[in-house]
Amino acid sequence: MKKIIAAGGIVVGLLAVGLFTVFIGNGNITSDKTGTVQYINLEGGFYGIVGEDGNKYDPVNLPDEFKQDGLRVKFSAKILKDQMSIHMWGALIEITEIEKI
Repeated sequence: MKKIIAAGGIVVGLLAVGLFTVFIGNGNITSDKTGTVQYINLEGGFYGIVGEDGNKYDPVNLPDEFKQDGLRVKFSAKILKDQMSIHMWGALIEITEIEKI
C-alpha cells in the first residue's frame, strides 16, 4: 500500500511540474522578434508563435485578426514568468506590439 501511495505521489509531482510553462529570458523581449503564427492542435487547440530563432511563444492576448495559421508577424512581448498554462508549449507571453509582415 505504501508503494502505491509513493508511486501516486511521484506521478502527481511530475504532472504538476509538467503544467509549468517553459520560460525564456527574464523579462521583456528586448528587440522585435519575427515569427510565424501556428495553430497548435493540443489541449483543445490554440495559436502560438514560432520565432525565427526557433523559440516557441504562447501568447495570452493574441488579437483575433492575427489568429491565422502561417501568418508572419513582428512582435514585442513580456515574458510571464510567474504564470502557467495547460498548453505546455513554449514561453507564456503577453504581446505588447504586433504587426503583420
